[in-house]
Amino acid sequence: MKRLNKLKKDYDAIEIPPELDDLVKQSIQAAKKPKKKSSPLRNWSIGVVAAAALFVGSINVSPTFANSLGNIPVLGSIVKVFTIQTLTMEEETYQANLNTPAIDGLRNEGLQTALNEKYIEENKELFTKFKEEFAKMEEAGGGHFGMDSGYEVKTDTEQILSIARYKVTTAGSSSTEMQYDTIDKQHTILLTLPSLFKDDSYVEIITTYIQKEMKKQMEEDENTTYVAVEGADLEFSSIQKDQDFYITADHKLVISFDQYEVAPGYMGVVTFEIPSDILQDALVGDTYIQ
Repeated sequence: MKRLNKLKKDYDAIEIPPELDDLVKQSIQAAKKPKKKSSPLRNWSIGVVAAAALFVGSINVSPTFANSLGNIPVLGSIVKVFTIQTLTMEEETYQANLNTPAIDGLRNEGLQTALNEKYIEENKELFTKFKEEFAKMEEAGGGHFGMDSGYEVKTDTEQILSIARYKVTTAGSSSTEMQYDTIDKQHTILLTLPSLFKDDSYVEIITTYIQKEMKKQMEEDENTTYVAVEGADLEFSSIQKDQDFYITADHKLVISFDQYEVAPGYMGVVTFEIPSDILQDALVGDTYIQ
């Protein structure tokens, strides 16, 4: 914690620019070119993306820390993901089991510390919300309430680490929400969906494919439907610019929707693997999506 606080103080002296995704794109393009001597701009931009994407502007990047990133060789790394903390509560009608992941082995220790701190804070916040809901239900006469959280490593290659984190809330029926972090281990970059593309055209391209795929699946299986509530006008219309996603080991983009987001609850979390060929013209490069 002392080390993280020191990083925060150092970072606070430098202003974060708003064009974070543009900086990631520069790094993606740079990764495709023959290796040259690292420029101060490139080193600084990688550090900004790593810190700012996690702390939403509260942490800035110091020149010393950023320069150290530029000296990291582009090689594979052995990265471990493990459970560092479990928060539990077990009552007759109230249960919580919140498992917190931690990452070890990233060369960018600042990014690694920031991710781990984020995961701990997320689960602490969930546990606080659980206890608040538990107290409200007790005051109202009791009930049944449960909350579980955990994680799954979706991809772990020499280049890419994709971690899925889930939260399941149960109160009569259950609801599952997902979050994903996808990291370029070689260049220590936390990837965002917009950073993979030249402009916003990917939104329409991916949306059109998913709409067609939804119709195809419904035609092939009568038990498949993509209307959130029967009879309501809640059919899928578009992905968000920052839609949840991860990248597979064979460099495919997978778009993810939470339970109830685009379909009835019985379909659970819904994912679509997007064909890479329809994305080629919109991608910044083929470093990640092939």
